[in-house]
Amino acid sequence: MDRRAFSRLAGSALAGLGLPAGFAFPAEGAARLGRMAPRVDGARLNAWLVELSRFGANANGGVDRVAFSDADVEARAWTAELMGSAGLDVSVDLAGNLWGRREGTDPSLPALALGSHIDSVPDGGNYDGPVGSLGAIEVALTLAEAGVRTRHPLHVVVFSNEEGGKTGSRALAGEVAPRELDLVTASGLTIGEGLRRIGGNPDRLERARLGPGALAGFLELHIEQGAVLESEGVDIGVVEGIVGIVRWTAVVEGETNHAGTTPMPLRRDALVGAARFVDAVHTTVRDWPGSQVATVGRLQVEPGAPNVIPGRATLSLEVRDLSMEKIEAVYTELSRQAAVIGEATGTVFSFDRFYTSGAAPTAPAFREAVVGAARALGLSTRHMPSGAGHDAQSMARICPMGMLFVPSAGGVSHAPHEYTSPEEVTRGADVLLGALLHLDAAGTGP
Repeated sequence: MDRRAFSRLAGSALAGLGLPAGFAFPAEGAARLGRMAPRVDGARLNAWLVELSRFGANANGGVDRVAFSDADVEARAWTAELMGSAGLDVSVDLAGNLWGRREGTDPSLPALALGSHIDSVPDGGNYDGPVGSLGAIEVALTLAEAGVRTRHPLHVVVFSNEEGGKTGSRALAGEVAPRELDLVTASGLTIGEGLRRIGGNPDRLERARLGPGALAGFLELHIEQGAVLESEGVDIGVVEGIVGIVRWTAVVEGETNHAGTTPMPLRRDALVGAARFVDAVHTTVRDWPGSQVATVGRLQVEPGAPNVIPGRATLSLEVRDLSMEKIEAVYTELSRQAAVIGEATGTVFSFDRFYTSGAAPTAPAFREAVVGAARALGLSTRHMPSGAGHDAQSMARICPMGMLFVPSAGGVSHAPHEYTSPEEVTRGADVLLGALLHLDAAGTGP
């Protein structure tokens, strides 16, 4: 689709984004060289976001584009075509990641990579992931149109199954355990089946791994998924690091018995033990000094009948913090409290750790590049942590990494009314471009 067609598409779709009457994108014009860096085409980028939102669109105004679904497969094909039209050489790796490559002027240098993901949660929004993915493609196309070739090769990557466990990026870091391939995703397919469907190969997944130094660096643009930037009136979030995430399955074993004939003092009610544990998680982590968070987001009770005392309860436990040591300390305390609760309720707790995503600090040089690019555009910045996991977290195991955030309206994410304005999206892509050019010229490092 040519530029005029994209502009017409954007114009016809803006009303659906809730923009005020008479809204106009900032005039970007042709790429300006010399003393000023090229600027992205904001209208084109936001039109792409509108087009991508049609894959898996639902009646709630959101999107059901879970990894490996029909909508995901169709959106990936559209994205691959878009990457090719931006002058990138497109391929799919063994982990199902989409890669677009553009050669640099110095073949001895490793590549600088940009990217994110395009899969969604069920009934999700249209900005989480797509802003960074399409923003990276827009940066590549802007450079091509301006006739600017970076010293480093430029790689744009769209990762597979981010929302279902960051499979694509974690595979590049060698962090996907074989048993994960049998996990059933929201698409109804296992991760292994899903990877095959999108062109990966779970039987050879270990060969997707990139060793340290394989890339010069990775930079990801993303929506904040919180309300800090909007509430403080700040344009760009400079991410200091991404929290570690550890998840456990907790099983509470009691004794199934008749709800009418078993006296209260003689009961070993698994749900009572689980309920006390849920409260202990909330109060303990809330009162612990620091910014750690913990969540019990899933609870299953067996046998699940109104006239039967629950004999077994299964629940999830997730703890997040920038310090993996803090996460372990929180878990140690919670498991101690579980033992106390078990003694008081006649139940037995067991924990199985099934997911670990290590905390990842961003590289100082990448933070400085983001700040410098924002200041050159007259934009305000704020240093902040990321409380959500991102593909950049896995990439930090391979190379220096950086992230930048743009505001999220109302702090809403993973929901149909997730929203970032076209001006904010454009600013983020311009900062992504400026930071890339700075890193390319200055060299990279931690």
